[in-house]
Amino acid sequence: MTAPLTTSPAAPGAAPGPGNGNGAAPAPATPAARFTAGLATTPGRLALATTVAVVACLLLGVTGFLAGSSQSAALRDAQRDAAQLVGTQELRNDLVSADATATNAFLVGGLEPAEARARYEASLSEAAQAVPSLAATARGAGEAADLATISDSVQRYAGLVESARANNRQGFPVGAAYLDQASAALRDEVLPTLDEVSVSTSERVDDDMGSVSLAQALLLFVLLGLVALGAVQLWLARRTHRVLNTGLAAASVALLVGGVVATAAVLGGNGVARSVASGPYAATVATSQALSLATDAKSMESFTLIKRGSGADFEESYQTSLAGAQDLLVEAQDAVGGDTGSQDLLAAWDAKHAEIRELDDGGNWEEAVDAATSTADDSAGAAFAAFSDSAHAEVETTSMAAVDRLGSAATTALIAAWVALVLGVAGAVAATAGMNVRLKEYR
Repeated sequence: MTAPLTTSPAAPGAAPGPGNGNGAAPAPATPAARFTAGLATTPGRLALATTVAVVACLLLGVTGFLAGSSQSAALRDAQRDAAQLVGTQELRNDLVSADATATNAFLVGGLEPAEARARYEASLSEAAQAVPSLAATARGAGEAADLATISDSVQRYAGLVESARANNRQGFPVGAAYLDQASAALRDEVLPTLDEVSVSTSERVDDDMGSVSLAQALLLFVLLGLVALGAVQLWLARRTHRVLNTGLAAASVALLVGGVVATAAVLGGNGVARSVASGPYAATVATSQALSLATDAKSMESFTLIKRGSGADFEESYQTSLAGAQDLLVEAQDAVGGDTGSQDLLAAWDAKHAEIRELDDGGNWEEAVDAATSTADDSAGAAFAAFSDSAHAEVETTSMAAVDRLGSAATTALIAAWVALVLGVAGAVAATAGMNVRLKEYR
């Protein structure tokens, strides 16, 4: 006999349902799975391409803006610090010039010539006015404190010179001692501090020039944005079999113009910084330092006569300062690429100094003093004045050239930064509009 067919009972708790053999509901899709599924469709890929195009446009705009604006700021810093350095060196020159004039006038004895007194007061007045101005624009509390110390030391120097002048008018030998103290205070307290300020400012200028070149690194992102947008266009042309998309074409033009503008401005600004650093700025620093050394040599010339037979050390200092000034003028000439004229004038004054030394060494001290203090057209004083005026004019010309070129480059870089940003945003809008046209075709 055949056994009857039976149906096995269903497992407890199981209910029939769609999607699987045991009736369980399907697991929900993860975001990653939904994203991957979306990329499998043409609309999904078009949406991704739209995002890439927009990011590429904004990348170029933002990095172009950062490159231009950062370089503009670095150029402005270099412009300000270069002007600060020139001002500091001019302050040093004014003080050394005042000392040279006071020392030379001391040789006359009694009441010094009115012209020499006027030059001394003019140099000291310019120095006194320059100190607070430089302190106001100093970067860092240390430099401001140093300049405040210099102001106090200059006042003490002026007081010692007045004491020397008063005693010299009455024929008291102690006047020479006061003059020695004044000159020592200037060279031991003021000038070394000024030199420290100059060194720190010069280092900042070098750092500023280095920051100018760093902006070039951002141009790589500008190139990346152009490449990404080009890749989107190529993919779209192959996908849709249409060569031109108006929106993407407009975005490409905007990015190309923005990229060219930003690149040209940044590379041009870097070129300006390098040419200024090796050209007018280098010439300014070298000429200003040469003027300071030559003026110091002028003081040494007077001291060799004041010491009457015991001024060999001062003559040695004269020769050292003069040699340094000559070397610096050669550097300035190389920087500007032509004869500055000051070298010949310095040589002419040195020839007059040789005549003074010949008179003094030959026992004609009074004649040597007359030659050193004379203001005639063919005198040593006139020769030095001609050199000094020429050097001052060269410093003013080259410093203005350096400041103007750095300022112009900074303005150009900032304009280019805004152009790149505006065109980057415009390109993003145009790219979105162009891609939306294709997206609508699949909806």
